[in-house]
Amino acid sequence: MGFQRARSDEQRTERRRHILATAATMLTEMPVAKLSLNELSRRVGLAKSNVLRYFESREAVLLDLMEAEQADWLAELERLLEPAGGTARERGDRLAAVVAESLARRPVLCDLTSAHSAVLEHNVSPEVALEHKRASFRVLEAQARLVRGYLPELGPNDAIRFVGFATVIVSAAWPMSRPPEALLAAYAADPALAALRMTFADLVRQALEVSVSGLLARDEDRPLGAPA
Repeated sequence: MGFQRARSDEQRTERRRHILATAATMLTEMPVAKLSLNELSRRVGLAKSNVLRYFESREAVLLDLMEAEQADWLAELERLLEPAGGTARERGDRLAAVVAESLARRPVLCDLTSAHSAVLEHNVSPEVALEHKRASFRVLEAQARLVRGYLPELGPNDAIRFVGFATVIVSAAWPMSRPPEALLAAYAADPALAALRMTFADLVRQALEVSVSGLLARDEDRPLGAPA
């Protein structure tokens, strides 16, 4: 396919959308680590230099894709987190289960989250980093509002802490729940090691149950990352 420069804002927007959609499809076939700019360019039908007219790097593509995935997940959480009865402990456990189960249905978002700090936030310009962090903060605040709507016993800062903890937990739980072949063989060879292997949803749910119970019990409402 010969390259034709997009000459209008509408054409540029459509080309960016096509690049993002292609990257999203690729992530259903391969992990983030395997997605290369060369292969993305080939599937889009453009030279790599032309893809870079729309995104400054592979990481910039994936950051935009992550923001879109987060927006879709936020819309799903709005549908799932309907007001419910029960004690704060019971609703906290239900909140943990909803978050864990909904994330387990979104492998692309989980893979992007696990690569976010170590990979995706590298090889981008300060301008892209600033835009991404502002978008991430908007998502964080929106998620925290949903959490408080479902569990108003949490203060506004503790709701943000819960969302932050969830991100850290997913970042670690996703790769842990996908062991390589050598570890699968080790688990098969020694049944006593079975306890070390957990499903993603169970690992996230249990970690979030403990997190929300701790936040409720301590009732500190401290800002995320605040010193002790």
